[in-house]
Amino acid sequence: MARRIGFVGIGLMGHGIAKNLMENGHPLTTMAHRNRAPLEDLVSRGAVEVASAKEVAEASDIIMICVTGAPQFDSVVYGEEGVMAGAREGLVVVDCTTNEPTMTERASIDFGARGCTFVDAPLALTPKEAEEGKLNVMVGAPEEVFADLKPIIETFAANIVHTGDVGTAIRTKLVYNFLAMGTVALIAETLCAASASGLDMKKFYDTISAGGANSGIFQRIMTRAMEAGDYEGLMFSVANAAKDITYYTRMTDSVPLTGNLGNAVHHSFLQASNMGLADSYVGSLIEAQARLNSVKIF
Repeated sequence: MARRIGFVGIGLMGHGIAKNLMENGHPLTTMAHRNRAPLEDLVSRGAVEVASAKEVAEASDIIMICVTGAPQFDSVVYGEEGVMAGAREGLVVVDCTTNEPTMTERASIDFGARGCTFVDAPLALTPKEAEEGKLNVMVGAPEEVFADLKPIIETFAANIVHTGDVGTAIRTKLVYNFLAMGTVALIAETLCAASASGLDMKKFYDTISAGGANSGIFQRIMTRAMEAGDYEGLMFSVANAAKDITYYTRMTDSVPLTGNLGNAVHHSFLQASNMGLADSYVGSLIEAQARLNSVKIF
């Protein structure tokens, strides 16, 4: 059955999600994000434009939020014309933001006090999969809420994991991103070492591809680098990676956990960002390593 869905955050990921929701028969209410192009495309498909997150909430049975991080989430939820101002009993709030766990906990309590249901549902993969309706989604919600939302999430996701109750999904996502971005950092230093040691990069690629050290991330970054000469094989920015690992290290500090790699990975992304690569994709850590060591890799 079609549900009235509101969407806040129709950026690179959000546009594809919203488009797929509409193509599966769900009426959509949304608002402008960073630029009007995604909004105008959705309006041309039948979406309704409103002026504020408050109005999006008021028009919806389910509202989805997909913004960059905790500061942006705080603004669209708790601002004067934010989602909280338009929340009413029965509203379901689905947060797809890679958020801070402390913000997820706060929002769950505050929306619950208004008779709303709050769900954390962070995303994995890239805008390409968002447009194709093939994202991976982690969902933190009670069993009955997950069962209700699953058919809706299936309109834009190929793989859905119910991680447990509210808050488990965002913690899963942060640990997941640490593993993924840690792999990127390791690949960057590995390629620098291989090149500096005089190895043939194509033969080194073949060796890794045939062995246990191979990974999907290695293939996406390396194949693109060798074929196109750039680092755009994994469409996730250095700035977003640095933000996510910041959230990860804060989370592990709060446990508390000992461990050196979290801070090392964080430093790698901050370093690349400070070298002017913040808006580049994460494969550009290879470029950062090459520049730091005066090594030509490709």
